[in-house]
Amino acid sequence: TAGISGGHINPAVTFGLFLARKVSLPRAILYMIAQCLGAICGTGLVKAFQKSFYDKYGGGANYVHHGYTKGVGLAAEIIGTFVLVYVVFSATDPKRSARDSHVPVLAPLPIGFAVFMVHLATIPITGTGINPARSFGAAVIYGHKQSWDDHWIFWVGPFIGAALAAAYHQYILRAAAVKALGSYRSNVDV
Repeated sequence: TAGISGGHINPAVTFGLFLARKVSLPRAILYMIAQCLGAICGTGLVKAFQKSFYDKYGGGANYVHHGYTKGVGLAAEIIGTFVLVYVVFSATDPKRSARDSHVPVLAPLPIGFAVFMVHLATIPITGTGINPARSFGAAVIYGHKQSWDDHWIFWVGPFIGAALAAAYHQYILRAAAVKALGSYRSNVDV
């Protein structure tokens, strides 16, 4: 799907890219709808073909685990999604791609590693949402009350994390790079 949609499978990543003006609003909305529908279909297929595992693991539905507060769950989703979206921005930065022609081929490696690391940190807290579509698909198909109790956390947290990552990358890192480049250019003229 990378050649068609940029490989978008996560509404939070799409939202971050929209905020950074890399995806238009109509395209972002259509991607998010498709992502949610795909997650529902995917979860339905898992339930159909792996019913015993599906039931054993609660349909893969996300919830704030016992011993953690909703605030901790929300913070875990914000931080986890921030890490993911920041890595997506860094790994796919066109300025970096121009400098390192191999980057588009290697971009999935740091992104996948970020997803892995976030899972290690947040599975005990929330089961690792960081993808609102995945959380939504699991909640729709599983349908138990527990999967809907804290469901808002798996939309609000990732969207806040994505917005923070977009702002950090676009307005702090880019501004620092522009300032450094301006300083370099003014010193070259001397």
